[in-house]
Amino acid sequence: MQIRISWPAGNITATLDASTPTAQALAKALPLVSTAHTWGEEVYFDTGVSVSRETDARQIVEPGTVAFWTDGDALALPYGPTPISRGDECRLASPCNVLGSLDGDARLLATVRDGDPIRVELIDE
Repeated sequence: MQIRISWPAGNITATLDASTPTAQALAKALPLVSTAHTWGEEVYFDTGVSVSRETDARQIVEPGTVAFWTDGDALALPYGPTPISRGDECRLASPCNVLGSLDGDARLLATVRDGDPIRVELIDE
């Protein structure tokens, strides 16, 4: 399953594992429009989707991971260290459901500004 994430300065696509309950719940909510927040080198935004933490949820992920932060009903898109990272790792605020990964250079997210409108939509196969 592919999604497109757009903001005023650009857009990026991501490939998600459609077999996860979180990805299925997110797909049903698309398209969605939200407001971006930044936390170190992470962009996150509310989705209006509420799901449980999955058994394989992780707090430390690779840059470009598409994660779902169950504590905040938000998509979390880390592209580098956050304020609680140790070294260069991407450490999320708490364990998150891993949905997939961004296609291309995750550093494009550096152009997202706190408060930017964000749109997420499914890409028709």
